[in-house]
Amino acid sequence: MTHSLSKLRNLADDFIIPRGSQVVLLEMKKAVENDGDSGRRFKKAGTVGVIVNCPPHNGQPYLVRFADESEIEVPFDHLTLRRQEIDNILKDVDQENFTPYIIYRCKVGSKAFGLDNEDSDDDLRGIFLPPADRHWSLYKLPEQIEIKTEKDDEVYWELEKFLRLALKANPNILETLWTPIVLDSNIVGQNIRSNRNAFLSKHLYKTYSGYVLSQFRRMKNAYEKTGKYKTKHAMHLVRLLYSGIGVLETGEIMVDVSEHRDQLLRIRNGKFQFEEIRQLALTLDRDFQMAFEQTSLPEQPDFELVDSMLIEARNAMVNK
Repeated sequence: MTHSLSKLRNLADDFIIPRGSQVVLLEMKKAVENDGDSGRRFKKAGTVGVIVNCPPHNGQPYLVRFADESEIEVPFDHLTLRRQEIDNILKDVDQENFTPYIIYRCKVGSKAFGLDNEDSDDDLRGIFLPPADRHWSLYKLPEQIEIKTEKDDEVYWELEKFLRLALKANPNILETLWTPIVLDSNIVGQNIRSNRNAFLSKHLYKTYSGYVLSQFRRMKNAYEKTGKYKTKHAMHLVRLLYSGIGVLETGEIMVDVSEHRDQLLRIRNGKFQFEEIRQLALTLDRDFQMAFEQTSLPEQPDFELVDSMLIEARNAMVNK
């Protein structure tokens, strides 16, 4: 498991450093016990120790043991994993530096789905393609950059990451290629969008089914525990089923679902009981299975075409 130093600090609620891991102190710390001759001892930044006790969460300190058998309680953000220290430094790249390399930018979310209202934010997505020397550098590229403001929520994927996700039929990625609202695109972005059907295959059925299954399981578990479910999640579950059926039948991703606007907004506004949502999802899932059995989509996406687009784009960025 790899985490950059900045990412480790941002995962305080999710990531617990395992017991037995070797860590490095980032700041000077006092030892817990006294040295008989010199009183309390200090451990300098850069000292290596081993985690001997993990807290239940990162709001509490870790107990770290050192070579001299002394033990110190150290906060999470004062530690880094020894084996990853250099990699963490090389990965700690400012993602804002890559915004000039955005080659494709579009609008998704409720405004592209035809489900927006006066309070809807802008959800911007796209692709960035840095010069070749940034790929060749020791300082590794981020796979995606995220920018959040009061009005916009922006996510951009590095080109290769984007293409791999598209080949896997990731719904969020495919929607960026079929959205009717394209804001900016250079020739590389235009080429990818023009050849977007290369990403479609029967594999889409498996990916979309996985998303639907996971979403429904979360809703069901929440309903069984609290008697409530997140209506926005229910709306997107139904929307995704409509989209999946549409692409298997037509070979095109249905981003604008305004023909189902009334029903979807009623779901989002809590007008459906959970059992009604369950029955609707089951009905649409049967239609989805039938569409899969009858689809004319190929077994696999066009790997060769997508690979050639990536290589061509990479070549274009040499000496930039």
